[in-house]
Amino acid sequence: MTEQDGAPQSDFIREIIENDLKTGKHGGIATRFPPEPNGYLHIGHAKSVCLNFGIAAQYNGTCNLRMDDTDPAGESLEFVESIQNDIRWLGFDWEDRLFFASDYFEQLYQFAVTLIKKGKAYVCDLNADEIRTYRGTLTEPGKNSPHRDRPVEENIDLFARMRAGEFEDGTHVLRAKIDMASPNITLRDPVVYRIKRSGHYRIGDGWVIYPMYDFAHCLSDSIEKITHSICTLEFENNRPLYDWFVNELIEGPRPRQIEFARLNLSYTMLSKRRLIELVEGRLVGGWDDPRMPTVAGMRRRGYTPEAIREFCARIGVAKNDNLVDIALLEHCVRDDLNERAPRAMAVLRPLKVIIDNYPEEQVEEIDCPIHPQKPEMGTRKVPFSRIIYIENDDFMENPPKKYKRLGPGREVRLRNSYVIRLDSTKKNESTGEVMELHCTYDPDTRNAAPSDGRKVEGVIHWVSAEHAIPATVRLYDRLFKVADPAGADAEFATLLNPESLETIHGCYVESSLASAQPEDRYQFERLGYFCADRKDTSPARPVFNRIVSLRDSWAKIAK
Repeated sequence: MTEQDGAPQSDFIREIIENDLKTGKHGGIATRFPPEPNGYLHIGHAKSVCLNFGIAAQYNGTCNLRMDDTDPAGESLEFVESIQNDIRWLGFDWEDRLFFASDYFEQLYQFAVTLIKKGKAYVCDLNADEIRTYRGTLTEPGKNSPHRDRPVEENIDLFARMRAGEFEDGTHVLRAKIDMASPNITLRDPVVYRIKRSGHYRIGDGWVIYPMYDFAHCLSDSIEKITHSICTLEFENNRPLYDWFVNELIEGPRPRQIEFARLNLSYTMLSKRRLIELVEGRLVGGWDDPRMPTVAGMRRRGYTPEAIREFCARIGVAKNDNLVDIALLEHCVRDDLNERAPRAMAVLRPLKVIIDNYPEEQVEEIDCPIHPQKPEMGTRKVPFSRIIYIENDDFMENPPKKYKRLGPGREVRLRNSYVIRLDSTKKNESTGEVMELHCTYDPDTRNAAPSDGRKVEGVIHWVSAEHAIPATVRLYDRLFKVADPAGADAEFATLLNPESLETIHGCYVESSLASAQPEDRYQFERLGYFCADRKDTSPARPVFNRIVSLRDSWAKIAK
């Protein structure tokens, strides 16, 4: 159960917050979700969204949405809008608290000037390669830049000229003066500002110097009076730097950084760099490709926000990284859809069946339950006629003994209707392929057992050939063919699953789906859960994406 469902949550982060409230360290709780707008949100971000907004709701606090847009390369308004859309779709609201780090550029610049005046920052002329060399290694200390002891006045002048655009990119940086011998490399005089003439998506060419993330992030938290800055474990080594900037520049209450384990999901890669490669290399159909681990991709595939929130609640908040089985996410989706998805019949690979003893012009309206466990959802009417389609896989010319579907002389029940018996087949003379089945039906078996007591064990689905709606169906599988692609020692592209998408044309769905709207979800009986594609479907051209199959491997593992 998620916080939104009313169940209390507990973890080490909440224990810290509860202790801070108990001791009076904070009068209220303020968190934030601070994405960089250089890509779409993925399931790992969804975990952070649920955590930050969930904590704010649980402790009657606030959660800001802040775009950490301090690196103009790759940032865009498209990503800003997608981030907002995804968070709203997940069920969270930042109200009037949308902020941008770029709004603080003047304040951040003045903070940097303050550091210079305190003798805690200097302008350095070393290039990027030289800075790396001077920084040292994990086993060897760094050495001071030859510009480390420039006078304060000279540093202020040079920094102002950097801002004015007098110098070329890469020729000067502003560095914090901390400790070049520190065992923590992040404290070895980190770069605070660099020159970058890229043009900013919000402010154009107004700035040619940009603050580094480590400098801007902690100070943006401070400006917004964030109490708890919750981030993932890769920032653990940066926490001393976070605290150093805050302690040097902020008076009064200060934010506290707390790290938790990032989400690692099997058969998935959550590196934004890799996701950009997938999109820009056209290895997928875009950021919202239903195979992508992005929130937009999962939405388009048919996942529900409730299922994603439930998944994030179940995996909890840990201190150590681990690999979460994607089957758990699929289980949460399946559990949610089982409760809410209307049932329908669809035939993906149709095989024609002619019921020879059924009247040619007759059409029956069969009442089928919309949900077999929820009679309150009502029924739908499905037409039944002499010619129907069944799944090609539901027929076998030479079936084994325990086969429970159609074979020569065998009987099956058509879902919600009659028992039919296969009498003969018609084959393609050239290929020998069976093209149609000829059957007879027992008119006394409409939703009833045969009157002579014979048992009919097999049940198959069907659609009326005359009334069914042609459709396209996309079957999605996992994007990667190895469980841990991030840890695999192989070329990135070779890890992709070549069978991650199968598009099937010539499918048929029952006529009740004529009114299906984009993002409507159904259980196609015996086939799985499917969603009308939010971009490509229309009444004239329905396109359905398979969300998940009916088989639940996680439920078996859990038992």
